[in-house]
Amino acid sequence: MSEREECIVEVLKKLARDTRGGLYREAPVYRGPIEGQRTPFRTLVGCLISTRTRDEQTTKICERLFDVAASPDELSRLSVERLEGLLYGAGFYRQKAKQVKVLSRLISEMGEVPQSRGELVQLPGIGPKCANIVLASCFGKPAIAVDTHVHRISNRMGWVETSQPEETEAALTPKVPVRWRSRVNVLLVAHGQLVCKPIGPLCSGCRVYALCERKNVRPRGMRRVKAKK
Repeated sequence: MSEREECIVEVLKKLARDTRGGLYREAPVYRGPIEGQRTPFRTLVGCLISTRTRDEQTTKICERLFDVAASPDELSRLSVERLEGLLYGAGFYRQKAKQVKVLSRLISEMGEVPQSRGELVQLPGIGPKCANIVLASCFGKPAIAVDTHVHRISNRMGWVETSQPEETEAALTPKVPVRWRSRVNVLLVAHGQLVCKPIGPLCSGCRVYALCERKNVRPRGMRRVKAKK
């Protein structure tokens, strides 16, 4: 294992330990339907809704949607107008309403969510990031889902030097041991939501500060996050 790979694993181990100790549990990624209601279909729909939508808003919208209809068959029976109302607040909610309806019908007809990336990315509104989240979080497959948090943090840490999430996935995947790949997204997303923020990252309270190259970072101070008792 190279020095870079050892650094990546050490960061992931620290974030995993801190999560078990209670840190990061307030992050939206751990409270929203994508993590809290772990079914492949709900995860798929949650990922679709999360695109161009704030994490906290995604959580509220998913809760509202799944309270009305939770299964593929139930969602496919809702009108586009009803879905628009339920998805209001999400970015491009009108477009997503149509995608959710078609997606739900297709999954209902299939009988289950596909377990291959090739099939998943053929579904409406589902790109590589969403496909990999489903594969990793629902089916335990070694896929790295690269969203804005993973892309940003991987570059700040100095693990990769890329300009697009697709480039980050290609560059980062071979550097992460197979056993850790499925956990990269949730660990870095939680870290990005609470600490390594897009603007003004809270470096003074960062638990992996010593392992970060802090490329293109303008930090601001913070109090250290305390684990819940």
